[in-house]
Amino acid sequence: MKLYQYTINGAQYDVTIDSINGSVAQVEVNGIPFEVVMQGSSLMEEDLPTMTTTDAPAAAAPSATPAPAPAAPAAKSGPGAGTPVKAPLPGVVTKVLVEAGQTVKKGDTVLVLEAMKMENNITAEADGTVTGICVAAGDSVMEGTTLLTIG
Repeated sequence: MKLYQYTINGAQYDVTIDSINGSVAQVEVNGIPFEVVMQGSSLMEEDLPTMTTTDAPAAAAPSATPAPAPAAPAAKSGPGAGTPVKAPLPGVVTKVLVEAGQTVKKGDTVLVLEAMKMENNITAEADGTVTGICVAAGDSVMEGTTLLTIG
């Protein structure tokens, strides 16, 4: 078992390679298990490097299904004053439905988060004005990540 830490587009990933059997690797990314089929690779467990921290360049991993395009790109404005709206589970932001300065009511859908091939509507937890947006469509987030703030 080998442990690696990667930072991609500012997000940290802890990757554990549990085993490699032929061209199939059993890996965990931030505690989520994956079976990875390596094409054209003869990598063996003993061939894995011993490096534990890597800053990887911003690169999109190939996906079996293309991610839906956002209706309108929302600009990140950073955290603002107020109550943070946090990711309830790890996933990928598919749509940011609000802009900084926009007024929202409790229960309004402010963002869509894809997790385990399901779209999850993230709603405002209180009435107020969006004071900051910390993510954009396509960003991977971990549970507890601040998505936006409402003041």
